[in-house]
Amino acid sequence: MAASPYEQLEQEFRRLHAFRGALSLLRWDAAVMMPRGSADVRGEQLAALETEHHALPSLIARLAKATARAEVFWVEAKKANNFKLFAPHLEEVVHLVRDKAALLGQARGLAPYDALVDGFTPGISTADIDTIFKALSRKLPSLINEAIEVQAAHAPTPLTGKFTVARQRALSVDVLKALGFPFDRGRLDESEHPFTEGVPGDIRVTTRFDLNDPFSGLLGAVHETGHAMYDLGLPAEWRDQPVGRDRGLALEESQSLLFEMNLCRSRAFVKYVRPLMEKYLQVSGPEWDEANLYRHLIRVRRSTIRMDADELTYPVHIMLRYELEKKILEGSLPVADLPEAWNANLEQRLNIRPTNDVDGCLQDIHWAVGHFGYFPSYVLGAVIAGQLNEAMRAAHPSLDEEIAAGQFGGVMDWLRDNVHGVGARLPVQELIKQATGKPLTAAAYLRYLEAKYLEVP
Repeated sequence: MAASPYEQLEQEFRRLHAFRGALSLLRWDAAVMMPRGSADVRGEQLAALETEHHALPSLIARLAKATARAEVFWVEAKKANNFKLFAPHLEEVVHLVRDKAALLGQARGLAPYDALVDGFTPGISTADIDTIFKALSRKLPSLINEAIEVQAAHAPTPLTGKFTVARQRALSVDVLKALGFPFDRGRLDESEHPFTEGVPGDIRVTTRFDLNDPFSGLLGAVHETGHAMYDLGLPAEWRDQPVGRDRGLALEESQSLLFEMNLCRSRAFVKYVRPLMEKYLQVSGPEWDEANLYRHLIRVRRSTIRMDADELTYPVHIMLRYELEKKILEGSLPVADLPEAWNANLEQRLNIRPTNDVDGCLQDIHWAVGHFGYFPSYVLGAVIAGQLNEAMRAAHPSLDEEIAAGQFGGVMDWLRDNVHGVGARLPVQELIKQATGKPLTAAAYLRYLEAKYLEVP
């Protein structure tokens, strides 16, 4: 008997789901395993698969090839500390992204930039972003200054020594297991830029270990595990259908930031992880006591590097990128002028100025791979995480005691019931309102930041 039209549609969604999984693993391989000289070949492979599950096949194929080339030259430009090596390839990507934005906007009845944001975070508009960013812009400058002043009298004692990759990896694996990461269906690798790829049955997370910093690799792995646990918790029976997919990058980011910032940059997590650090890193001494470790985790410092930014200054880095990428796409900021515009904007916002391209506009891969409209999801994710964290703690008053004991089952149960298991059944703003009882605003996030960073550490 012939399949019904609906059954045919379901089968097509299964086919597209398989393509997305293949694309994800090819991207993982490109970042972790692939020889750099194979970029053109991989670009052809990605272009072929991209065109199978997108509209605009010709444009998508050209964009896939252009971004594969641009990524390689971005890496080379970083090595040479020379934006000019990357600029012509970024120009090509920008032209193609403008075409994509215009076509998507026309099809969806949205402004071009809104169409790009909608591709990453459906259900949240630039008007929503502007409202949240204005609230943050009003509060963050004074909060940053106050936090730095409070912490000045309580500077952490340095954590000296070299921490081998093998020891840091063993520590990270132990913590990830406690969080629930299934190593029988996933793996932890190293890459230049931490990320998560794969599908729920084969999930890949990466981090970057620093021999001089025992926290950066661990917290990078924890952050990516937040992504992975969201993907793994999506409704299994609808995994290959649209209703079983995630609800966009802002919600994805909320899960990674909830793990890294709200749960693990906390006194409770330090109480849990300190004995593990002593065990795996073979360290001891007063600098490894709980109070000093916590001071390291909440240290507020102005930095030129987004990936090194603390929780308070991080949103400022994103608001800079949001402003600049809109100008690039609308044509009011030529690509050639990006380094100076970047440096001046950061100096205005944080009173710190990059001294070279690597510490300035070359630090992120996003624009090289065509991800304009992506950056706002990071701060939106932090704001959502703040609101979810407040609701989860209200429902589970003993959460800190559980975390201190290395028990994350209560966290995962609440998230599966209220976030992961919902899949794409609800628009993101409805999901947040259902989970927290309130519409999405910056209020809970700002309450969280003030309580955490104005407390004497």
